[in-house]
Amino acid sequence: MIHVFVGPTLTRCEPQLAAPRVQVWPPVGHGGLFDAAIRSGDTAVIIDGVYHQAPALRHKEILAAVGRGVRVVGAASIGALRAAELADFGMLGVGRVYAAYVRGEIDGDDEVAVGQAPDGEFAALTWPVVNLRSVLQLARSAGVLDVVRADRLLACLRAIYYPQRTWAAVRAVCRRQGESEFADWLARQRMQDEHFGDVKRADALAAISAALDDGPVQQAAAPLTPPLWETTYFRRWSNSFARTVVDGLELSTEDRLVYQQVFDPEFRTTWAAYLEHRSLHPTGGRPGLPLAERLAQVTGSGMPADRVFHPAVDLRDEETVSLLLAGETDLDRQAVAQYADVLARARASRAGFQTAAVRDDLALQLLLQVWRCPEEELDAEASARGLVCAARAVAEAKRLVPALFQEKVEMTDGTEAAGVTR
Repeated sequence: MIHVFVGPTLTRCEPQLAAPRVQVWPPVGHGGLFDAAIRSGDTAVIIDGVYHQAPALRHKEILAAVGRGVRVVGAASIGALRAAELADFGMLGVGRVYAAYVRGEIDGDDEVAVGQAPDGEFAALTWPVVNLRSVLQLARSAGVLDVVRADRLLACLRAIYYPQRTWAAVRAVCRRQGESEFADWLARQRMQDEHFGDVKRADALAAISAALDDGPVQQAAAPLTPPLWETTYFRRWSNSFARTVVDGLELSTEDRLVYQQVFDPEFRTTWAAYLEHRSLHPTGGRPGLPLAERLAQVTGSGMPADRVFHPAVDLRDEETVSLLLAGETDLDRQAVAQYADVLARARASRAGFQTAAVRDDLALQLLLQVWRCPEEELDAEASARGLVCAARAVAEAKRLVPALFQEKVEMTDGTEAAGVTR
């Protein structure tokens, strides 16, 4: 399967995007390559991506995709920029924009950035600098501009903030610089060919053609090893984007785990079993040891294993998920779906809402009530449940507070409310 992430550079009616093996995605953003539909052996063609209105695609996300056997091709826009940055690590580049980045002729995001329509159609509202360079070069070839005038115009056009670099702004700058003849010439060329000078579009089409033909693109580097991307931040990202479909419900795996850590009275046993499993089956080819033996090697103080070992959890790993969610019930999953729906409505109704903004004292009160322990024992209880410490437990429990608050309000109003299942 060929996954094409594209927005303003190409319209959805391009024939190549309708090819049987092609799946079209919106402009890629942070987390886009974690989607389970993108599998080993597939090709991901990155053309457009978000970065102003939403978090941009991280480099380590691309490295991880390459590492798991996805052929990642970049061209035209942010794809060309990322391909130039990661060429030594196996990302493949296509086209003039990519080549210009590699040669150092251009640098920076502003060369390919455009303002996009906010209506979901991803139409470009402004001109990228690389296309301005292209039309100025064509004007020089046609004898409309000389080198000095073209360079002066480019400098003036680059000075416009990219969301404001509309066609009207381009014409206005040309008039102020005494280059109305060039502006009129460019308008005539665009009337004859709406894609005149659009180097980004040409590169995007070339990249899709290369993916469909399995070439010609730069060859990948040697296979990558996980340490290149397996950082604490990457694990946090990959866990936050992990999703599973169970009984027709598409749920965040991380939400499911946090629900069990907070509400399952037996989760202390579940976490202890997980620590034992990790000790017997460590990553990186190291020898396995019973947990008690490993603990004895590390400390002789008799501290509980959960206070000594805090292994990073990989929620992309099916065995890990199976072990940690062993006690999950159908009612638990329904509650997780309900809580996620409340959070989604909160985000939609309150601009900029984030769970981190939930008051600490409300999450703390929730944990103290559910775990039925004094506050001075909260660190120990959180650790025994795989949450490391009280502060971490409070931060994770915040995602549960809005739904619980809503339940309390509904109960106060005398309406039927879904309660906590544990």
